[in-house]
Amino acid sequence: MTAVLLGMGSNLNRHDNIRAALDALQEHFGPLQISRVFESESVGVRAENYFNLVVSLESPMRLEALSAWLKSLEDSFGRERGQRRCEQPMDIDILCFGDKVGFFNGIQIPRAEILKNAFVLKPLAELVPDRLHPEEQASFAELWRNYRSEQKLWPIAFEWQGLTISTPDSIEPTQASAD
Repeated sequence: MTAVLLGMGSNLNRHDNIRAALDALQEHFGPLQISRVFESESVGVRAENYFNLVVSLESPMRLEALSAWLKSLEDSFGRERGQRRCEQPMDIDILCFGDKVGFFNGIQIPRAEILKNAFVLKPLAELVPDRLHPEEQASFAELWRNYRSEQKLWPIAFEWQGLTISTPDSIEPTQASAD
């Protein structure tokens, strides 16, 4: 079994798509650890705001097989591949796969977006604060404390399987910086 961290996002039918993706992940992999859900402005495209979160799970699959399975799951939500799309029903990225570092059949591990996007790093810092980034050898909490960006994100109220997994801190969006 390999410890895996996944980044998930959706800006189309967000509540339902994220719940359904979490259901599929739990059915396939068993118990999940789930960060709070954050709403964030889109980055790089003009689009509706995204819901983003991080999921931790244990996988018996090899990296390439897991990547293929996740792409199939994304496709089941109507994901269209190719050009960068404004609407994304489901996006699931492998952020970390054990302690692997490098490119493996076109898959970059750890994913570069960890250090670039608040909507990836903030949930990681909350979910697994003491875990070390495999390349930086700094904890996700430490990386978040030192992170600076103009990206805005805010936690939202979110329920899954009758459980509250996320509640808002405030009504107003805040700048992405360590609080």
